Amino acid sequence: MAHHASDTENPGTPRPLEGRRVCVAGLGVSGPPVARALLAQGARVTVVDGRDDDTVRPVAAKLREEGAEVVLGDTPLPEDCDLVVTSPGWRPDSPLLVRAAEAGIEVVGDVELAWRLKPADQVWLGVTGTNGKTTTVRMLEAMLRADGRDALAVGNVGTPVIEAVLPDEAGRLHDVLAVELSSFQLHWSSSLRPHAATVLNVAPDHLDWHGGLDPYARAKGRIFAPGTLRVVNTADAWSTRLAEEEGDPHTPLVGFRLDTPRAGEVGVVEDLLVDRAFVPEPHTSAEELAGLADVRPAAPHNVANALAAAALARSVGVAPASVRAGLAAFEPEPHRIAFVASVGGVDYVDDSKATNPHAAAASLGSYPSVVWIAGGLLKGAEVDDLAAMAAGRLRGAVLIGADRARLREALSGHAPEVPVLEVGGPAADTGRTVMDEVVAAAASLAEEGDTVLLAPAAASMDMFTNYHERGRLFAEAVNRLP
Repeated sequence: MAHHASDTENPGTPRPLEGRRVCVAGLGVSGPPVARALLAQGARVTVVDGRDDDTVRPVAAKLREEGAEVVLGDTPLPEDCDLVVTSPGWRPDSPLLVRAAEAGIEVVGDVELAWRLKPADQVWLGVTGTNGKTTTVRMLEAMLRADGRDALAVGNVGTPVIEAVLPDEAGRLHDVLAVELSSFQLHWSSSLRPHAATVLNVAPDHLDWHGGLDPYARAKGRIFAPGTLRVVNTADAWSTRLAEEEGDPHTPLVGFRLDTPRAGEVGVVEDLLVDRAFVPEPHTSAEELAGLADVRPAAPHNVANALAAAALARSVGVAPASVRAGLAAFEPEPHRIAFVASVGGVDYVDDSKATNPHAAAASLGSYPSVVWIAGGLLKGAEVDDLAAMAAGRLRGAVLIGADRARLREALSGHAPEVPVLEVGGPAADTGRTVMDEVVAAAASLAEEGDTVLLAPAAASMDMFTNYHERGRLFAEAVNRLP
């Protein structure tokens, strides 16, 4: 890349990566935008990926055209590399990352790189947690925009974070980012300092990657960096504990709760969301932010998401009316507790996005009488607590997928009187899909007033392309019911 003297003379565009040899590990979602950002900074970029197939070859070809070196089918550490930017999904024990660490080469993630390249006055509001991250950052984005801010939700919600810190085609930069952060991304972020941040909740997930619940939780706790205002879920032991143990004791600690807030908290009074934290006199006054009716769906865990988003918005001075307007404008994402249809007095609800037991528990807790469709790939997660929690509201269960035996075992232990059907595959020659069989089985167990709930508590890849397809096929099968 040609070197322009003006870049070094203009203090507005420092280029700390100019001329450095950077290795980008992985051609996943974050790899290509990271490689492009590095090339734009004048870095010499080598991208490596162990895959060499029809998915990655066209991506590699395009990056080569743009000036990167790309190695497919192998993951060597380039000779004179002095920085590695890893894809979030790469485990810390991957050979390339281990070799880099042994050689004393710094390893960072896409979020850490973005933090280092961001404009000084761009404000970050961070959201992590096992469940609810995407909903919360999208609610937060809607509240900020309703307040007239140039805000963007980034992370696993569309725009990669690295793209949001660089000027767009028109040369504009966003003022505020609502940043969804995974435990993987936080693990690889050392200097990240959001203005305010929340850990929504912590439940066992990705334990195979982190090597246990404690390291997984501690990775999430890194979001409470020095100087970061702490927003905590008072009902979640880990959220509170991480804010107290990992957080900065000199910053405010703002709790959110589903009942009457104390001074310094946000919460719910009758059918209103209220703020007793970001008001002039927290001990004597409260500010109304929105009504429960503004939160859709108004399931308890989703009200908690709305309160967390509201606290983060209020931390940067968003007006109460903008919190309400943002919630009103917010469109819930597909396959998240989505009402499909009512057939014969039975409601059918698609929560295919409940890909782990914690998300399924939140979903099951929203309905008093449920025929539960569950199963798939459990990724090593335990389901006994889930079965015990759900037992009192289950009218029946339909189990699918690779790990359904684990679920059957848990249900027979904790809910022995609940009828359980298993669906292995489609019935031969009837022209019906697996999901038709599943929905028919659920309908046979359901009575008027029940909810048939697809909340699998497991990943979908054993039977479906992803949770979107699983949810779509469920809805289609429901709409074919007589």
